[in-house]
Amino acid sequence: MDESRSFPFRFFFWSIVLVAVGAASIFLAYEFLVKPQRILQNQIREQKETIARLEQDKQRLETYLKLLKHIERRARVEVLRQAPDATGVLRTTFRFTEIDNDGRPVSAPRQYTVPGQEVYFDTMVIKFDDHFVEAGDPLKGRALMLFRRVFSNVMRPEEGLVIDVEGQAPESYAEQQAPNPFERELWRRFWELANNAELARKHGVRAIHGDAPYTRLELDRVYEVNLRSTGEVVITPGIVLPATPAAGAGGH
Repeated sequence: MDESRSFPFRFFFWSIVLVAVGAASIFLAYEFLVKPQRILQNQIREQKETIARLEQDKQRLETYLKLLKHIERRARVEVLRQAPDATGVLRTTFRFTEIDNDGRPVSAPRQYTVPGQEVYFDTMVIKFDDHFVEAGDPLKGRALMLFRRVFSNVMRPEEGLVIDVEGQAPESYAEQQAPNPFERELWRRFWELANNAELARKHGVRAIHGDAPYTRLELDRVYEVNLRSTGEVVITPGIVLPATPAAGAGGH
């Protein structure tokens, strides 16, 4: 006689219990051990990335601040005379001298006389992409400037008095070091670069334009017109012009 076998309910029940316990253990292990560990690892990685980014930003800021203090081209403006002419028009005469960072002349002084007191220094500036400047690239690590002309508020700009010859490397750059072919091409093709974005990108040029800062010149004062590495053209506040010793003073 066939004896029917009963279904092993007890074994099945405990198998389910064991599977449930195992699954619960795995879930709890993941939730309380693996997951927190992964979250912690992600937080540590994000913190490291943030620190690295902040360090990079810090270095960029330090480089930028350093560049802001670095002068690439400097000119001294000494106001010598200021008086009305025969027609009653006030005329200002000043001496324009390019100098190095120690204040020594790097080119022959030039004297200009313009009507009025508000004097504009018309410049042409070439600025390169920031990463060239920050890396101190030997060719593109500094802005370049041409002192184009000087004029006053009662003159038309096209009547301005020439300082640097347009299309040529400025004399002061030649005094410091012979202009390389790259710089000569930039000056020669200034307006072409200014109006051709593709050509400008090819040369690493970020911006190229005129800049004409001005100030009201006062008699017996000296000013400086400076180009910073980052391309800003600034005029310093005037200081009293040192008195010139009288001829023969201090000797016999």
